[in-house]
Amino acid sequence: MKKTNRLALFGATIVAAGAIAGCGGAADGGKNAAAPAKDAPVDNTPYPISIAVTQVGDIPAKGNEVEQAIEKYTNTKLDIQWIPSAAYDEKINVMIASNELPKIVKVKYIPTIISAVESGLFWEIGPYLKDYKNLSAQNKLYYDNISVGGKLYGIPTYRDIGRAAVVYRADWLKNLGMKAPTTTDEWYNVMKAMTQNDPDKNGKNDTYGMIVSKTYNQGAASMTTRMAVTLGGPNKWAVDNGKFIPEFLTKEYNDVLKLLKRAYDEKLINQDFAVFDDAEVEKAYDSSRAGLRIAVAQNAKSMQERLAKITPTGEFDVMSMTGPTGIRIASEAGNNGFLAIPKSSVKTEAELKKVLTFLDKMMDEPMSTLQMRGIEGKHFVKVDGNKTEYKDFNDFQRLVKPYRDNLLNIEGYNVAPLKDVPIGEKGTMLARDGAKYIVANPALTLPSATYSERGKELDTMINDAQTKFIMGKIDEAGYQAEIDKWRKAGGDKVIKEYEDAYAKLNKK
Repeated sequence: MKKTNRLALFGATIVAAGAIAGCGGAADGGKNAAAPAKDAPVDNTPYPISIAVTQVGDIPAKGNEVEQAIEKYTNTKLDIQWIPSAAYDEKINVMIASNELPKIVKVKYIPTIISAVESGLFWEIGPYLKDYKNLSAQNKLYYDNISVGGKLYGIPTYRDIGRAAVVYRADWLKNLGMKAPTTTDEWYNVMKAMTQNDPDKNGKNDTYGMIVSKTYNQGAASMTTRMAVTLGGPNKWAVDNGKFIPEFLTKEYNDVLKLLKRAYDEKLINQDFAVFDDAEVEKAYDSSRAGLRIAVAQNAKSMQERLAKITPTGEFDVMSMTGPTGIRIASEAGNNGFLAIPKSSVKTEAELKKVLTFLDKMMDEPMSTLQMRGIEGKHFVKVDGNKTEYKDFNDFQRLVKPYRDNLLNIEGYNVAPLKDVPIGEKGTMLARDGAKYIVANPALTLPSATYSERGKELDTMINDAQTKFIMGKIDEAGYQAEIDKWRKAGGDKVIKEYEDAYAKLNKK
Protein backbone atom coordinates (compact mmCIF):
# COMPACT_ATOMS: atom_id res chain seq x y z
CA MET A 1 0.00 0.00 0.00
CA LYS A 2 1.39 3.35 -0.94
CA LYS A 3 1.77 6.11 1.57
CA THR A 4 -1.64 7.80 1.82
CA ASN A 5 -2.15 11.52 2.07
CA ARG A 6 -4.77 12.02 4.79
CA LEU A 7 -5.26 15.61 3.76
CA ALA A 8 -6.10 14.70 0.19
CA LEU A 9 -8.47 12.03 1.48
CA PHE A 10 -10.20 14.55 3.73
CA GLY A 11 -10.60 16.97 0.83
CA ALA A 12 -12.08 14.20 -1.29
CA THR A 13 -14.49 13.34 1.52
CA ILE A 14 -15.78 16.91 1.55
CA VAL A 15 -16.31 16.90 -2.21
CA ALA A 16 -17.99 13.50 -2.19
CA ALA A 17 -20.31 14.49 0.62
CA GLY A 18 -21.13 17.86 -0.90
CA ALA A 19 -24.50 16.78 -2.23
CA ILE A 20 -25.76 16.63 1.34
CA ALA A 21 -25.09 20.28 1.89
CA GLY A 22 -28.11 21.92 0.35
CA CYS A 23 -27.93 25.33 -1.29
CA GLY A 24 -29.36 27.99 0.96
CA GLY A 25 -27.26 30.25 3.14
CA ALA A 26 -24.19 30.05 0.95
CA ALA A 27 -21.53 32.71 1.20
CA ASP A 28 -22.07 33.56 -2.48
CA GLY A 29 -25.12 35.50 -1.39
CA GLY A 30 -27.45 32.60 -2.14
CA LYS A 31 -26.86 32.45 -5.91
CA ASN A 32 -27.44 28.72 -5.83
CA ALA A 33 -30.48 28.90 -3.55
CA ALA A 34 -33.97 28.26 -4.82
CA ALA A 35 -35.65 31.52 -5.79
CA PRO A 36 -38.34 32.67 -3.36
CA ALA A 37 -41.91 32.67 -4.55
CA LYS A 38 -42.97 35.85 -6.29
CA ASP A 39 -44.17 38.49 -3.87
CA ALA A 40 -43.17 36.25 -0.91
CA PRO A 41 -42.31 38.33 2.17
CA VAL A 42 -38.59 38.62 2.94
CA ASP A 43 -37.64 38.14 6.57
CA ASN A 44 -34.86 40.64 7.39
CA THR A 45 -35.07 40.11 11.13
CA PRO A 46 -31.57 39.86 12.60
CA TYR A 47 -30.73 36.25 13.44
CA PRO A 48 -29.90 35.80 17.14
CA ILE A 49 -26.55 34.09 17.76
CA SER A 50 -25.23 33.20 21.20
CA ILE A 51 -21.49 32.56 21.51
CA ALA A 52 -19.21 31.37 24.33
CA VAL A 53 -15.59 32.49 23.98
CA THR A 54 -12.49 33.15 26.06
CA GLN A 55 -12.16 36.46 27.86
CA VAL A 56 -9.18 38.42 26.49
CA GLY A 57 -8.38 41.40 28.69
CA ASP A 58 -11.36 43.40 29.88
CA ILE A 59 -14.82 42.32 28.75
CA PRO A 60 -16.03 44.65 25.96
CA ALA A 61 -19.12 46.65 26.81
CA LYS A 62 -22.32 45.23 25.39
CA GLY A 63 -23.37 47.08 22.24
CA ASN A 64 -19.95 48.65 21.62
CA GLU A 65 -18.96 49.97 18.17
CA VAL A 66 -17.26 46.74 17.09
CA GLU A 67 -20.18 44.56 18.08
CA GLN A 68 -22.64 46.90 16.37
CA ALA A 69 -20.58 46.79 13.16
CA ILE A 70 -20.53 42.98 13.21
CA GLU A 71 -24.28 42.78 13.83
CA LYS A 72 -25.07 45.24 11.06
CA TYR A 73 -22.88 43.54 8.44
CA THR A 74 -23.98 39.99 9.27
CA ASN A 75 -27.62 40.85 10.11
CA THR A 76 -27.39 39.13 13.47
CA LYS A 77 -28.05 39.89 17.11
CA LEU A 78 -25.08 38.76 19.17
CA ASP A 79 -25.12 37.45 22.71
CA ILE A 80 -21.49 36.83 23.64
CA GLN A 81 -20.53 35.13 26.89
CA TRP A 82 -16.93 36.02 27.82
CA ILE A 83 -15.46 33.33 30.10
CA PRO A 84 -12.14 33.87 31.95
CA SER A 85 -9.36 31.61 30.64
CA ALA A 86 -8.63 30.08 34.04
CA ALA A 87 -12.21 28.82 34.38
CA TYR A 88 -12.93 28.19 30.71
CA ASP A 89 -12.54 24.43 30.41
CA GLU A 90 -14.49 23.80 33.60
CA LYS A 91 -17.30 26.12 32.48
CA ILE A 92 -17.56 24.44 29.08
CA ASN A 93 -17.69 21.02 30.74
CA VAL A 94 -20.57 22.22 32.93
CA MET A 95 -22.39 23.54 29.85
CA ILE A 96 -21.94 20.20 28.12
CA ALA A 97 -23.10 18.22 31.15
CA SER A 98 -26.19 20.38 31.59
CA ASN A 99 -26.87 20.55 27.84
CA GLU A 100 -27.06 24.34 28.06
CA LEU A 101 -24.84 25.41 25.20
CA PRO A 102 -24.93 28.51 22.99
CA LYS A 103 -25.20 28.30 19.21
CA ILE A 104 -21.42 28.67 18.84
CA VAL A 105 -18.92 27.52 21.44
CA LYS A 106 -15.17 27.89 21.28
CA VAL A 107 -13.52 24.64 22.36
CA LYS A 108 -10.05 23.10 22.45
CA TYR A 109 -8.93 19.92 20.75
CA ILE A 110 -8.66 17.95 23.98
CA PRO A 111 -9.93 14.49 25.07
CA THR A 112 -13.10 15.76 26.77
CA ILE A 113 -14.15 17.69 23.66
CA ILE A 114 -13.24 14.83 21.34
CA SER A 115 -15.47 12.57 23.48
CA ALA A 116 -18.29 15.11 23.16
CA VAL A 117 -17.80 15.16 19.39
CA GLU A 118 -17.88 11.37 19.22
CA SER A 119 -21.10 11.32 21.28
CA GLY A 120 -22.84 13.36 18.58
CA LEU A 121 -23.05 16.64 20.49
CA PHE A 122 -21.91 18.87 17.60
CA TRP A 123 -22.88 19.21 13.94
CA GLU A 124 -20.60 17.65 11.37
CA ILE A 125 -19.94 20.50 8.95
CA GLY A 126 -17.50 19.00 6.46
CA PRO A 127 -20.17 18.35 3.81
CA TYR A 128 -21.29 22.00 3.98
CA LEU A 129 -17.89 23.65 3.78
CA LYS A 130 -17.75 23.93 -0.01
CA ASP A 131 -20.77 26.25 -0.02
CA TYR A 132 -18.96 29.00 1.87
CA LYS A 133 -16.42 30.93 -0.15
CA ASN A 134 -14.17 32.12 2.68
CA LEU A 135 -14.24 28.98 4.80
CA SER A 136 -13.54 26.74 1.81
CA ALA A 137 -10.69 29.00 0.62
CA GLN A 138 -8.48 28.19 3.59
CA ASN A 139 -5.71 25.57 3.56
CA LYS A 140 -7.36 22.17 4.15
CA LEU A 141 -4.70 21.28 6.72
CA TYR A 142 -6.41 23.73 9.09
CA TYR A 143 -9.42 21.45 9.05
CA ASP A 144 -7.47 18.22 8.99
CA ASN A 145 -5.77 19.34 12.21
CA ILE A 146 -9.07 19.42 14.10
CA SER A 147 -10.76 16.46 12.44
CA VAL A 148 -12.14 13.56 14.48
CA GLY A 149 -12.20 10.26 12.65
CA GLY A 150 -11.60 12.11 9.40
CA LYS A 151 -14.70 14.32 9.86
CA LEU A 152 -14.99 18.02 10.61
CA TYR A 153 -17.03 19.30 13.56
CA GLY A 154 -16.01 22.95 13.78
CA ILE A 155 -14.18 25.89 12.23
CA PRO A 156 -10.69 26.57 13.60
CA THR A 157 -9.77 30.00 14.87
CA TYR A 158 -7.09 30.23 12.21
CA ARG A 159 -3.47 30.93 13.09
CA ASP A 160 -0.36 30.88 10.93
CA ILE A 161 0.53 27.27 10.29
CA GLY A 162 4.09 27.58 8.97
CA ARG A 163 5.81 30.23 11.10
CA ALA A 164 9.13 28.56 11.93
CA ALA A 165 12.15 30.55 10.79
CA VAL A 166 15.81 31.24 11.43
CA VAL A 167 16.52 34.62 12.99
CA TYR A 168 20.20 35.50 12.67
CA ARG A 169 22.68 38.33 13.20
CA ALA A 170 23.18 39.63 9.67
CA ASP A 171 25.95 41.99 10.80
CA TRP A 172 27.89 39.10 12.33
CA LEU A 173 27.61 37.03 9.16
CA LYS A 174 28.81 40.00 7.14
CA ASN A 175 31.81 40.42 9.46
CA LEU A 176 32.59 36.72 9.12
CA GLY A 177 32.05 36.58 5.35
CA MET A 178 29.42 33.85 5.73
CA LYS A 179 25.76 33.21 4.84
CA ALA A 180 22.85 31.84 6.82
CA PRO A 181 23.15 28.05 7.20
CA THR A 182 21.08 25.47 5.30
CA THR A 183 22.93 22.17 5.98
CA THR A 184 24.29 20.53 9.14
CA ASP A 185 27.85 21.32 8.04
CA GLU A 186 26.95 24.97 7.47
CA TRP A 187 25.19 25.14 10.83
CA TYR A 188 28.29 23.81 12.53
CA ASN A 189 30.64 26.15 10.65
CA VAL A 190 28.55 29.25 11.35
CA MET A 191 28.08 28.33 15.02
CA LYS A 192 31.82 27.79 15.37
CA ALA A 193 32.71 31.07 13.68
CA MET A 194 30.17 33.02 15.74
CA THR A 195 31.70 31.56 18.90
CA GLN A 196 35.40 31.67 18.16
CA ASN A 197 36.00 34.40 15.55
CA ASP A 198 34.83 37.50 17.43
CA PRO A 199 31.82 38.22 15.17
CA ASP A 200 30.96 41.49 16.94
CA LYS A 201 34.57 42.74 16.72
CA ASN A 202 34.76 43.73 20.37
CA GLY A 203 37.97 41.80 21.02
CA LYS A 204 36.32 39.54 23.61
CA ASN A 205 35.46 35.85 23.68
CA ASP A 206 31.87 36.45 24.79
CA THR A 207 29.57 34.99 22.11
CA TYR A 208 27.95 31.67 21.21
CA GLY A 209 26.66 30.37 17.94
CA MET A 210 23.33 29.62 19.60
CA ILE A 211 21.68 29.86 23.01
CA VAL A 212 19.55 26.79 23.76
CA SER A 213 16.85 26.42 26.43
CA LYS A 214 15.74 23.38 28.40
CA THR A 215 12.63 23.04 26.19
CA TYR A 216 14.70 22.73 23.01
CA ASN A 217 13.14 19.35 22.08
CA GLN A 218 9.62 19.73 23.47
CA GLY A 219 6.22 20.29 21.89
CA ALA A 220 5.18 21.90 18.63
CA ALA A 221 7.97 24.49 18.91
CA SER A 222 10.70 21.86 19.29
CA MET A 223 13.94 23.20 17.82
CA THR A 224 15.16 19.71 17.03
CA THR A 225 11.96 18.86 15.15
CA ARG A 226 12.06 22.09 13.17
CA MET A 227 15.70 21.56 12.19
CA ALA A 228 15.16 17.89 11.28
CA VAL A 229 12.16 18.72 9.08
CA THR A 230 14.21 21.32 7.25
CA LEU A 231 16.88 18.69 6.58
CA GLY A 232 14.25 16.40 5.06
CA GLY A 233 12.94 14.60 8.14
CA PRO A 234 9.37 14.06 9.37
CA ASN A 235 7.28 16.25 11.64
CA LYS A 236 7.16 14.13 14.84
CA TRP A 237 6.19 10.95 12.97
CA ALA A 238 6.98 9.41 9.58
CA VAL A 239 4.59 7.04 7.81
CA ASP A 240 5.96 4.42 5.43
CA ASN A 241 3.46 1.96 3.92
CA GLY A 242 1.21 2.41 6.94
CA LYS A 243 4.03 1.90 9.45
CA PHE A 244 4.66 4.72 11.94
CA ILE A 245 8.21 5.74 12.77
CA PRO A 246 8.97 8.26 15.54
CA GLU A 247 11.17 11.16 14.46
CA PHE A 248 13.99 10.15 16.82
CA LEU A 249 14.52 6.98 14.79
CA THR A 250 15.19 8.90 11.57
CA LYS A 251 18.58 9.90 10.21
CA GLU A 252 17.71 13.59 9.91
CA TYR A 253 16.67 13.90 13.53
CA ASN A 254 19.75 12.09 14.77
CA ASP A 255 21.95 14.29 12.56
CA VAL A 256 20.53 17.25 14.51
CA LEU A 257 21.29 15.58 17.85
CA LYS A 258 24.86 14.85 16.73
CA LEU A 259 25.25 18.47 15.60
CA LEU A 260 24.11 19.70 19.02
CA LYS A 261 26.39 17.23 20.77
CA ARG A 262 29.36 18.44 18.74
CA ALA A 263 28.39 22.06 19.44
CA TYR A 264 28.11 21.28 23.16
CA ASP A 265 31.47 19.47 23.25
CA GLU A 266 33.16 22.44 21.56
CA LYS A 267 31.28 25.01 23.68
CA LEU A 268 29.49 26.52 20.68
CA ILE A 269 26.23 26.54 22.66
CA ASN A 270 25.61 27.43 26.29
CA GLN A 271 26.77 24.68 28.61
CA ASP A 272 23.82 25.12 30.98
CA PHE A 273 21.15 24.57 28.30
CA ALA A 274 19.58 21.66 30.22
CA VAL A 275 18.41 24.06 32.94
CA PHE A 276 18.24 27.33 30.98
CA ASP A 277 14.81 29.00 31.09
CA ASP A 278 13.07 30.26 27.96
CA ALA A 279 12.76 33.76 29.43
CA GLU A 280 16.53 33.96 29.76
CA VAL A 281 16.96 33.09 26.08
CA GLU A 282 15.39 36.41 25.07
CA LYS A 283 17.81 38.34 27.27
CA ALA A 284 20.81 36.48 25.81
CA TYR A 285 19.95 37.49 22.25
CA ASP A 286 19.04 41.01 23.33
CA SER A 287 22.54 41.44 24.77
CA SER A 288 24.38 40.03 21.73
CA ARG A 289 25.45 36.77 23.32
CA ALA A 290 24.43 34.58 20.35
CA GLY A 291 23.82 34.87 16.63
CA LEU A 292 21.46 32.08 15.48
CA ARG A 293 17.97 31.34 16.75
CA ILE A 294 15.12 29.13 15.56
CA ALA A 295 11.90 30.95 16.38
CA VAL A 296 8.80 32.18 14.58
CA ALA A 297 9.23 34.62 11.73
CA GLN A 298 7.38 37.50 13.41
CA ASN A 299 9.79 37.35 16.38
CA ALA A 300 12.49 38.97 14.26
CA LYS A 301 10.97 42.45 14.59
CA SER A 302 10.74 42.42 18.39
CA MET A 303 14.22 40.89 18.63
CA GLN A 304 15.59 43.71 16.49
CA GLU A 305 13.81 46.36 18.58
CA ARG A 306 15.24 45.00 21.83
CA LEU A 307 18.72 44.57 20.34
CA ALA A 308 18.79 48.16 19.10
CA LYS A 309 18.33 49.46 22.65
CA ILE A 310 21.56 47.77 23.74
CA THR A 311 23.52 47.53 20.48
CA PRO A 312 22.29 50.25 18.09
CA THR A 313 24.42 48.94 15.22
CA GLY A 314 23.29 45.33 15.64
CA GLU A 315 21.19 43.86 12.85
CA PHE A 316 18.95 40.79 12.84
CA ASP A 317 17.52 39.26 9.68
CA VAL A 318 15.15 36.34 9.16
CA MET A 319 14.62 33.54 6.67
CA SER A 320 12.25 30.60 6.42
CA MET A 321 13.53 27.23 7.58
CA THR A 322 15.66 26.33 4.57
CA GLY A 323 17.52 23.07 4.02
CA PRO A 324 19.41 21.29 1.26
CA THR A 325 16.25 20.91 -0.88
CA GLY A 326 14.77 24.32 -0.13
CA ILE A 327 12.17 25.53 2.37
CA ARG A 328 10.58 22.84 4.57
CA ILE A 329 8.63 23.91 7.65
CA ALA A 330 7.21 21.76 10.45
CA SER A 331 3.49 22.48 10.48
CA GLU A 332 1.84 23.75 13.63
CA ALA A 333 -1.74 23.09 14.67
CA GLY A 334 -2.85 26.31 12.98
CA ASN A 335 -5.54 27.21 15.48
CA ASN A 336 -6.28 28.55 18.93
CA GLY A 337 -9.19 26.18 19.39
CA PHE A 338 -12.22 25.80 17.13
CA LEU A 339 -15.79 27.02 16.95
CA ALA A 340 -18.28 24.17 17.29
CA ILE A 341 -22.03 24.26 16.70
CA PRO A 342 -24.09 22.24 19.22
CA LYS A 343 -27.10 20.31 17.94
CA SER A 344 -29.01 21.10 21.14
CA SER A 345 -29.12 24.83 20.37
CA VAL A 346 -28.97 24.73 16.56
CA LYS A 347 -31.69 22.21 15.90
CA THR A 348 -32.21 22.27 12.13
CA GLU A 349 -30.12 22.25 8.98
CA ALA A 350 -31.61 25.62 8.04
CA GLU A 351 -30.35 27.10 11.31
CA LEU A 352 -26.96 25.47 10.82
CA LYS A 353 -26.63 27.21 7.47
CA LYS A 354 -27.45 30.56 9.08
CA VAL A 355 -24.68 30.05 11.64
CA LEU A 356 -22.21 28.99 8.94
CA THR A 357 -23.17 32.02 6.87
CA PHE A 358 -22.39 34.24 9.86
CA LEU A 359 -18.98 32.59 10.32
CA ASP A 360 -18.21 32.87 6.61
CA LYS A 361 -19.17 36.55 6.53
CA MET A 362 -16.74 37.21 9.38
CA MET A 363 -13.97 36.62 6.81
CA ASP A 364 -15.36 39.02 4.20
CA GLU A 365 -13.09 42.03 3.69
CA PRO A 366 -15.06 44.49 5.88
CA MET A 367 -15.15 42.06 8.82
CA SER A 368 -11.54 40.90 8.35
CA THR A 369 -10.43 44.53 8.41
CA LEU A 370 -12.57 45.25 11.45
CA GLN A 371 -11.09 42.32 13.41
CA MET A 372 -7.48 42.78 12.29
CA ARG A 373 -7.25 46.58 12.17
CA GLY A 374 -10.29 47.99 13.96
CA ILE A 375 -12.42 50.95 12.92
CA GLU A 376 -10.96 53.16 10.21
CA GLY A 377 -10.13 56.64 11.44
CA LYS A 378 -10.24 55.53 15.06
CA HIS A 379 -7.92 52.53 15.26
CA PHE A 380 -6.17 52.65 11.89
CA VAL A 381 -5.63 54.80 8.81
CA LYS A 382 -4.77 53.94 5.21
CA VAL A 383 -1.27 54.85 4.08
CA ASP A 384 0.96 54.34 1.05
CA GLY A 385 -1.90 53.25 -1.17
CA ASN A 386 -2.59 49.68 -0.15
CA LYS A 387 -1.27 49.62 3.42
CA THR A 388 -2.71 50.33 6.85
CA GLU A 389 -1.22 51.81 9.98
CA TYR A 390 -2.49 51.72 13.55
CA LYS A 391 -3.63 55.08 14.88
CA ASP A 392 -4.70 54.07 18.41
CA PHE A 393 -3.20 50.65 19.09
CA ASN A 394 -4.00 50.76 22.81
CA ASP A 395 -7.71 51.17 22.12
CA PHE A 396 -7.47 48.46 19.46
CA GLN A 397 -6.04 46.10 22.08
CA ARG A 398 -8.79 46.99 24.52
CA LEU A 399 -11.82 47.02 22.23
CA VAL A 400 -11.02 44.97 19.12
CA LYS A 401 -8.53 42.31 20.19
CA PRO A 402 -11.09 40.26 22.16
CA TYR A 403 -13.08 39.72 18.93
CA ARG A 404 -9.99 39.18 16.79
CA ASP A 405 -8.65 36.48 19.10
CA ASN A 406 -11.92 34.52 19.28
CA LEU A 407 -13.57 34.84 15.87
CA LEU A 408 -12.44 34.04 12.33
CA ASN A 409 -9.61 35.92 10.63
CA ILE A 410 -6.05 35.41 9.51
CA GLU A 411 -3.35 37.91 8.56
CA GLY A 412 -3.03 38.28 4.81
CA TYR A 413 -6.57 37.17 3.93
CA ASN A 414 -9.04 39.88 2.89
CA VAL A 415 -7.17 42.58 4.82
CA ALA A 416 -4.72 45.23 3.61
CA PRO A 417 -1.17 44.75 4.92
CA LEU A 418 0.22 46.73 7.82
CA LYS A 419 2.89 49.29 7.18
CA ASP A 420 5.88 48.22 9.23
CA VAL A 421 9.64 48.37 9.40
CA PRO A 422 11.22 46.12 6.74
CA ILE A 423 12.02 43.24 9.09
CA GLY A 424 8.47 43.35 10.47
CA GLU A 425 6.93 43.17 7.01
CA LYS A 426 9.33 40.40 6.05
CA GLY A 427 8.47 38.32 9.12
CA THR A 428 4.74 38.69 8.48
CA MET A 429 5.19 37.70 4.83
CA LEU A 430 7.29 34.63 5.69
CA ALA A 431 4.74 33.43 8.25
CA ARG A 432 1.91 33.87 5.76
CA ASP A 433 3.77 32.20 2.87
CA GLY A 434 5.03 29.40 5.11
CA ALA A 435 1.79 27.49 4.54
CA LYS A 436 3.13 26.61 1.08
CA TYR A 437 6.02 24.65 2.55
CA ILE A 438 4.59 22.86 5.55
CA VAL A 439 5.21 19.25 6.54
CA ALA A 440 2.28 17.84 8.51
CA ASN A 441 2.38 15.66 11.61
CA PRO A 442 0.45 12.55 10.48
CA ALA A 443 -0.35 11.51 14.06
CA LEU A 444 -1.69 14.87 15.21
CA THR A 445 -5.36 13.84 15.35
CA LEU A 446 -5.00 10.07 15.56
CA PRO A 447 -6.30 8.47 18.78
CA SER A 448 -3.98 6.51 21.05
CA ALA A 449 -5.24 5.36 24.43
CA THR A 450 -1.68 4.73 25.59
CA TYR A 451 -0.49 8.19 24.61
CA SER A 452 -3.52 9.83 26.22
CA GLU A 453 -2.70 8.03 29.45
CA ARG A 454 1.11 8.02 29.44
CA GLY A 455 2.19 10.44 26.71
CA LYS A 456 3.83 12.95 29.01
CA GLU A 457 5.86 10.25 30.74
CA LEU A 458 6.94 8.73 27.42
CA ASP A 459 7.94 12.10 25.98
CA THR A 460 9.97 12.91 29.07
CA MET A 461 11.87 9.62 28.76
CA ILE A 462 13.01 10.45 25.22
CA ASN A 463 13.62 14.14 25.89
CA ASP A 464 15.83 13.37 28.88
CA ALA A 465 17.74 10.72 26.93
CA GLN A 466 18.49 13.23 24.17
CA THR A 467 19.80 15.75 26.68
CA LYS A 468 22.04 13.11 28.25
CA PHE A 469 23.35 12.19 24.80
CA ILE A 470 24.14 15.79 23.87
CA MET A 471 25.94 16.32 27.19
CA GLY A 472 27.93 13.09 26.80
CA LYS A 473 26.40 11.38 29.81
CA ILE A 474 25.43 8.46 27.57
CA ASP A 475 26.88 7.33 24.24
CA GLU A 476 24.99 6.09 21.18
CA ALA A 477 24.57 2.64 22.72
CA GLY A 478 23.22 4.20 25.90
CA TYR A 479 20.84 6.34 23.87
CA GLN A 480 19.59 3.26 22.02
CA ALA A 481 19.05 1.55 25.38
CA GLU A 482 16.83 4.48 26.43
CA ILE A 483 14.83 4.11 23.23
CA ASP A 484 14.37 0.42 24.00
CA LYS A 485 13.05 1.38 27.45
CA TRP A 486 10.63 3.80 25.77
CA ARG A 487 9.36 1.01 23.55
CA LYS A 488 8.74 -1.33 26.48
CA ALA A 489 7.17 1.42 28.61
CA GLY A 490 4.44 1.99 26.02
CA GLY A 491 6.12 3.39 22.93
CA ASP A 492 5.45 0.27 20.89
CA LYS A 493 1.79 0.39 21.94
CA VAL A 494 1.55 4.01 20.79
CA ILE A 495 3.03 3.04 17.42
CA LYS A 496 0.56 0.18 17.03
CA GLU A 497 -2.42 2.31 18.04
CA TYR A 498 -1.46 5.03 15.56
CA GLU A 499 -1.04 2.44 12.82
CA ASP A 500 -4.44 0.90 13.55
CA ALA A 501 -6.16 4.31 13.64
CA TYR A 502 -4.42 5.36 10.43
CA ALA A 503 -5.48 2.14 8.66
CA LYS A 504 -9.08 2.58 9.84
CA LEU A 505 -9.16 6.20 8.68
CA ASN A 506 -7.83 5.37 5.24
CA LYS A 507 -10.36 2.62 4.64
CA LYS A 508 -13.16 5.20 4.65
